[in-house]
Amino acid sequence: MLRLTWVQPEDLIGHELRQAALDGREPSRIAARWTAAGGAEAPLRAGASPRPASRYLRQLAEDLLDELADLPGRLQDGEPTDLRRIKALCPDWPAGDDRTSGRSPAATPPEPARYEAAWLGRAVGCLLGKPVEKLPLAAIRQLAGATGNWPLNTYFTAKGVPEELLAAHPWNRRSASCSLAENIDGMPEDDDLNYPLLNLLLLRRHGRAFTTADVARLWLDELPAGRTFTAERVAYRNLLTGIEPPHTARHRNPFREWIGALIRADVHGWTNPGDPAAAAEQAHRDATLTHTANGVYAAMFTAAVIARAATATGPHDIHACLRTGLTVIPPKSRLARSVTHAIRLAHDHADFDTVVDALHAAYSPTHHWVHAVPNTALTAAALTHANGDFTGSVCRAVSGGWDTDSNGATAGSIAALLTGTPAALPDRWTAPLKNRLSTSVADFDGTGFDTLARLTHALTPREATRP
Repeated sequence: MLRLTWVQPEDLIGHELRQAALDGREPSRIAARWTAAGGAEAPLRAGASPRPASRYLRQLAEDLLDELADLPGRLQDGEPTDLRRIKALCPDWPAGDDRTSGRSPAATPPEPARYEAAWLGRAVGCLLGKPVEKLPLAAIRQLAGATGNWPLNTYFTAKGVPEELLAAHPWNRRSASCSLAENIDGMPEDDDLNYPLLNLLLLRRHGRAFTTADVARLWLDELPAGRTFTAERVAYRNLLTGIEPPHTARHRNPFREWIGALIRADVHGWTNPGDPAAAAEQAHRDATLTHTANGVYAAMFTAAVIARAATATGPHDIHACLRTGLTVIPPKSRLARSVTHAIRLAHDHADFDTVVDALHAAYSPTHHWVHAVPNTALTAAALTHANGDFTGSVCRAVSGGWDTDSNGATAGSIAALLTGTPAALPDRWTAPLKNRLSTSVADFDGTGFDTLARLTHALTPREATRP
């Protein structure tokens, strides 16, 4: 039986009930109607429940999804999605050319080598997190510890792991054959790399003034529907039914504050070196196809951090980069509060496991493991605690659980960009990639990271700004 994930109404309703509570709506009466009719909770980790609902339950789920969308929310004024209103809430929104921060024009943008490091770092972090995606935190610690790889310091391996532990906590089914140390052979396909590739195409075809509609058309032309997940899959479905952006982000889309827009943000930061405002604005136009509020802020924050990192002088600048990211999101938003909390924890505790445990205690009871709020916070904590060091950043981001491959990818991209050169990345991380990436996007399959770096470099302005 074909059971399509992330779009079945009977599966979406449980996620929407949780999202409604998070964004300040009162869903209890609707939740009671769903439960009384025999409706189940949302699948905990999978994209679909094992069996389809009855026709009655499916119709009820569709009706209740629409009722939930009409509920008033008490957080709307402080967490807008409109860019103009976001800027109005950001007292420290950076100037477009960064003159207020004392930056002066540079003759050229960062060298291609810097972008090669960033692409490699993104791939390494993603690959490190792939085999343990969806696993609970305790399982990640046990699997790594069983092979002497805790604190995490290199790729996961199945060699030496007791059979009973593997039976209790099997590796991610889709990734086990291509992301363990013993079977890595180049960078396998992953949406955390597909979306940066798509954004290269976006900027090459439409330039920096692209619209959200341009993003939508590009996806329909170049992105296979089966390679989308969560908010992206719902938005893709909405496009096919005639719904246009930005309504694609909200219509029956309970994943609109999850991590999907964040993982699309890197190219917007890379191609606006030293200009976090422009990076955040590009990320906003991209993100609003699929996300709202904190899901959009996560992309804007990440793009601004990366834009600042592209002109930084070394890993120690990570703290300034993170502060820059906070200037482009509403300071009283849930995302800003979670990132600030995470950074403070990372400064206060020498043991990163203590930081992770505190974050899980704060967010796991109320947030799905793919939600942007806890995952962005964890990534910020990892970068802070590692002081921007590449290995320390990717290993901390993945060891913290939740969306392991996405967090590893973002932390790896930022930390590698700060190093300035692929030569600074240890061979144990980069050699297995063999300068080769697999993808179903356009004609990028088999492309080398050095080639991707040159393509990215060609999309940067003739002049960049740097400290």
